[in-house]
Amino acid sequence: MTSRSDVSAVKAALRTQAIETPSWAYGNSGTRFKVFAQPGVPRNPFEKLDDAAKVHEFTGAAPTVALHIPWDRVEDYAALAKHAEERGLKLGAINSNTFQDDDYKLGSVCHPDAAVRRKALDHLLECVDIMDATGSKDLKLWFADGTNYPGQDDIRERQDRLAEGLARVYERLGDDQRMLLEYKFFEPAFYTTDVPDWGTAYAHCLKLGPKAQVVVDTGHHAPGTNIEFIVATLLREGKLGAFDFNSRFYADDDLMVGAADPFQLFRIMYEVIRGGGFSPDVAFMLDQCHNIEAKIPAIIRSVMNVQEATAKALLVDREALVVAQRSGDVLAANAVVMDAYNTDVRPLVAEVREELELDADPMAAYRRSGWAEKIAGERVGGQQAGWGA
Repeated sequence: MTSRSDVSAVKAALRTQAIETPSWAYGNSGTRFKVFAQPGVPRNPFEKLDDAAKVHEFTGAAPTVALHIPWDRVEDYAALAKHAEERGLKLGAINSNTFQDDDYKLGSVCHPDAAVRRKALDHLLECVDIMDATGSKDLKLWFADGTNYPGQDDIRERQDRLAEGLARVYERLGDDQRMLLEYKFFEPAFYTTDVPDWGTAYAHCLKLGPKAQVVVDTGHHAPGTNIEFIVATLLREGKLGAFDFNSRFYADDDLMVGAADPFQLFRIMYEVIRGGGFSPDVAFMLDQCHNIEAKIPAIIRSVMNVQEATAKALLVDREALVVAQRSGDVLAANAVVMDAYNTDVRPLVAEVREELELDADPMAAYRRSGWAEKIAGERVGGQQAGWGA
């Protein structure tokens, strides 16, 4: 049975949790065959922030918004940062884009043509300039670079080009800024991917220095991968910088976090807590595409899913678990973990919200707010934000 002091400690921890939402999740998205439009979708980065503010208003746990360049490019980034501040938000990670241009057909920073590599590098350096203007601390890098056929390019030389490009960006970072390197085991490259796994990302970050950290996207793994082992290892090495939370059934599905395997999310969060990663040094970011469901409620639900998985992980009786582990009692150790996972933490999380003077049910509060109807009526005309915009 969980003691009152344990519950108080869990609630205190939950009050400090911050989950970054992605600007692109508020725009239109879809399958590789069709992008599905919805009424009221933002038409510019300022309206994206307006929607993000509603997520934070009803959850109290989403104070920052990640931007994507060029999708969120504006003339005045200081004005965008002020717009966020006026709505109780801050601008978070700046995400680069070196995959939506004809020049990048054969890669970006790993491209065999030096001119294309220079173009990609210029974009990454522009992203650091934007970080300076917005006050953002993190530059998040994901590369679609790779090859489709044996012999298409030299695998080792591509790693050399990658290392050279990353080093140039690393040199440009300020003292309080970080580079977060993401990996993905395939897609769109199907023979070799230049950053295919956590080991490759870790090797590059280790060589670069302390301002380079690895991003774990929970959808970027082969079926059966023990993601919590990767998390534990990176934390042990001091190289876990951030998460991109989402769910997968088959590949990189970008579904709502906790939708496919909530037990996995719980296991990951336990290793985060166990390894000292429940801190501002590890960013909890969402990276999702809401293709058929309403955007803002889906993001609210995602934030709630992370909160609930965290609460369960915090409830694991560490002392009892250690005793069982050291005595070799396999069933007792597993029971400790399962007892925490099977706990219904929804009332506990609701209490935390009420103590923060929020509605206990963020989904119901959002529905009552009338925001969905308001933006559907007002955001008429112009071009909706979405993939490529």
